[in-house]
Amino acid sequence: MSNQIASAKRGSTQLVALAILGMMFFSIGFALGINSYLIPLLKSELSISSAESYLVLAATFSAFLIFGYPASFVIARIGYKKTMALSFLLFSIGFYLYIPSGQMESLPLFLAASFLSGMGNTFLQATVNPYVTILGPIDSAAQRMSIMGILNKLAWPVAPLFLALVIGKSVDQVTFSDTTLPFYIIIGVFLLLGLIALISPLPEVKAVGEDEESADDCPYAAKKTSVFQFPHLLLGVLALFFYVGVETVALGTLVDYAESLGLSNPEWYAWIAPVGMVVGYIAGIILIPKYVSQSKALVVSTVTAIAGSLLVVLTPMEISIFFVVLIALGAALMWPAIWPLAMTDLGRFTKAGGSLMVVAIVGGALIPTLYGFLKDMFGAQNAYWLCLPLFLYILYYALKGHKIRN
Repeated sequence: MSNQIASAKRGSTQLVALAILGMMFFSIGFALGINSYLIPLLKSELSISSAESYLVLAATFSAFLIFGYPASFVIARIGYKKTMALSFLLFSIGFYLYIPSGQMESLPLFLAASFLSGMGNTFLQATVNPYVTILGPIDSAAQRMSIMGILNKLAWPVAPLFLALVIGKSVDQVTFSDTTLPFYIIIGVFLLLGLIALISPLPEVKAVGEDEESADDCPYAAKKTSVFQFPHLLLGVLALFFYVGVETVALGTLVDYAESLGLSNPEWYAWIAPVGMVVGYIAGIILIPKYVSQSKALVVSTVTAIAGSLLVVLTPMEISIFFVVLIALGAALMWPAIWPLAMTDLGRFTKAGGSLMVVAIVGGALIPTLYGFLKDMFGAQNAYWLCLPLFLYILYYALKGHKIRN
């Protein structure tokens, strides 16, 4: 009876933790979704090129490269909850800077604001992703990550829709002065979320073998002296780098792509990719690990994304935008599957490994910027060819790369 009570208590604690973490993942998606609204706004208001407008994504995601690995030291020093609270403070400062950026019509200040927002995102990602991965059994981590992914990806289109509803205008009619009120609302909400994170009942969690006294529970990691001695982790970092880049292209370019196609109310097309991703996440929740392993799910997902990439670039332009849903459907389980495959057997290097994985999120800075250059040179549709070779590498990782231990 006492074991049943203890088990029920652990289950209840985990549900509460997942609910709080779900709120964090939604916040991450919302913050990133703001960029998909800013890109066409900056392009029209500042009269800049597509490549220059996509620099806001580069500024946001470049913070992951600079602060991703150091985040592990912050987490080790002050713990998960305080790092989460710090993240929301950084978010709020970045969002505040968007207001004078618009008033001054300054692209460099916009980029600085995006970078600060990216810092907040970096520290939050460095806490919530490893936390969800090690909160329960590693073979069901993709299932938990899929639940978080639904909340995260639904938040992407919520951001531009929230801005559109509060402003009351289509994105092609908006000026910088119209964005002041919605950003003040967003700042207030994010400060409140930081307070909630600080006082939440989230327990501090550790992976198997993470404590020195339990290092023997993970003999593979016990023999290592550096986080860079795990080949499956390093290959996973590269896979995640490519994945985040193509996912950001799929999620962050839809409003701009719809506008380039001359479609009315282009902000509504922001829903195409998130719908595909949510369907993929639901499949992951149902199928992993009961019916399919995390590695097999990654194989099926990648093949689907490859098919979607080909259809986007090979079909007539007026319908090509709708095939982005297949890229998103395939991409849905990549993040949930790559994380546990790369984080397995890290032992006492778990926090460092998690932060190294967060560094890979810089792919969201470089690859969409490359997409912007390709769009300027070859057109919006042909720029999506960029996705194909990146998905092919992820397929390699799913088939072989995650198994390499020497």
